[in-house]
Amino acid sequence: MSDTPGAAGSPRPDHPKAPVRGRKRAAHPLARFLIRRVLIAVLLAWGITLVTFVLTNLVPGDPVAANLGQRALGDPAIVAAWRAEHGLDKPLWQQYLLHLQGLFQGDLGMSQQSHRPVGEDLAQFVPATLELAGAAIVVSLLLGVAFGVVAALRRDRLPDHVLRVLSLVGISVPTFWLALVAFYVFFYRLQITPGSGRVDPALGEAPFVTGLQTVDALLAGQWDVFVSAVGHLITPALVLALYTIGLLTRFTRSAVLEVLGQDYVRAARAKGLPGRVILFRYVLRSALVPIITVAGLAFGSLLSGTVLVEAVFAWPGVGQYAYKSATTLDLPAIMGVGLVVGVVYLVINLVVDVLYGVIDPRVRLQ
Repeated sequence: MSDTPGAAGSPRPDHPKAPVRGRKRAAHPLARFLIRRVLIAVLLAWGITLVTFVLTNLVPGDPVAANLGQRALGDPAIVAAWRAEHGLDKPLWQQYLLHLQGLFQGDLGMSQQSHRPVGEDLAQFVPATLELAGAAIVVSLLLGVAFGVVAALRRDRLPDHVLRVLSLVGISVPTFWLALVAFYVFFYRLQITPGSGRVDPALGEAPFVTGLQTVDALLAGQWDVFVSAVGHLITPALVLALYTIGLLTRFTRSAVLEVLGQDYVRAARAKGLPGRVILFRYVLRSALVPIITVAGLAFGSLLSGTVLVEAVFAWPGVGQYAYKSATTLDLPAIMGVGLVVGVVYLVINLVVDVLYGVIDPRVRLQ
């Protein structure tokens, strides 16, 4: 038997079927894409903690005066004890390290206005805002995308002109003014919608499981509470969604019109494919990437922009909690709200990035 390279039983090193030692199997492009996004999200989460801490401590005002009052400020012993109790007597870098240590332990600090842990307060108020913003973004996506597609398919016709005017009105009308008008007209004058709050006071809230009244009522089998929760949710959700509907309508129209002018859409029409197939298989899939971007940013803005709507409809959400915390200079509560809003933005952006990779494979390879 010959020992020369290429002999039978001794495959040449450069042969295509020869095993290559030391070469690891490359990770899937989508897996690499997700790992990069998760690592970036972790880094940004640390940046959020730093920014919220610094900005909160740069707020003008004295938290001691806001919480103790002028009479207590005259006693240096009381002031020193209060500052030591809340860690305000330490340098800022030590306060930040203690803040990070508490975050890793799940401790957001003690609220100075409610005298409860900030985590418990946020667990009570955040689900109400998530329920309101979630309903608003669902309505916005359904109506905004549908209106945008209709406007694009009926370009320069009557439906297009009507929808463009309505979208402009939705973007231009101030949310707080619309909330006041909707509450006055539909509840006070016409009495076709429930009043303020999340459920009727006579029914009471469902047992707390998720904090979402509609979900908790379904889990508890309380259909009367579920109907009441949905009725109380409709008006503030529609008011909050009007701006996003107008924004998505205009953006979807532009995205669909751009895709309709592509060569592969013309080729699909030339082949005689049905219009429904062209719309859902080619047009909408290509237009979804920019639409998802706007929808993700809109959901984040809904969460941070519910303060006025919650005030008008007496909705016990995180917006009211943040407002009261800011007026009393409740630093732990302010940092807790800022952290929650920032993390929600990170999660939304991460979900948007994942949807990018699923919808458009080219994004994974960049």
